[in-house]
Amino acid sequence: MQNIKLIIFDLDGTLVDAYAAITSSFNYVLCRLGLKSQSNRTVRRLVGWGDINLLKPYVPQKDLKYALSLYRTHHKYSLLKHSHLYPYVRPLLRRLKEKGYKLAVASNRPSKFSRILLRHLDIGIFFDYVLCADQTRYSKPHPEMLNKIVKRFALKKSQALYVGDMVIDAQAGRRAKINTVIVTSGSSSKLDIQREQPFRIISAISRLLNLF
Repeated sequence: MQNIKLIIFDLDGTLVDAYAAITSSFNYVLCRLGLKSQSNRTVRRLVGWGDINLLKPYVPQKDLKYALSLYRTHHKYSLLKHSHLYPYVRPLLRRLKEKGYKLAVASNRPSKFSRILLRHLDIGIFFDYVLCADQTRYSKPHPEMLNKIVKRFALKKSQALYVGDMVIDAQAGRRAKINTVIVTSGSSSKLDIQREQPFRIISAISRLLNLF
């Protein structure tokens, strides 16, 4: 790990717990469309693939565009009310910056909502670069997002570490050929994560510094 110069973080489920905000906006949409609301557990399993894919399984195709508009309008305010950092995130980011690491975000969220979270939770100052799914052709688990971030810093992939919480993060890291740490605080089970054989699995983001 001595060669690492860049640490790329996923956002939801890794640094930020916004599941209550997502569930609130999701069920608001279903209510407006006269559809049955879903449990926190059900919605949690859908998180990580972007908001369009979040809605697709439960919203008729003909209503999807309208549903997405409803969701995004509601979600601007839901994030401010229902999201928070996981324990130790801010001290962790501060410590990594003090150690001289470049820090970046790679999120399947639209950039607008990622920046709302970073600003609201007061951690945007720690990141040198933020790249989201609406800024790339492909979202994770495709490796494009990670590849673009490494290229931006003109580094070798062996000098980067990716930290996420889901199976798709492990897959993206492997496809990009970047060592990946998966924290089990998100929406993928530990068993599913283990099947992907990431570089490391940790139980909490606070344990990341132990790897250095």
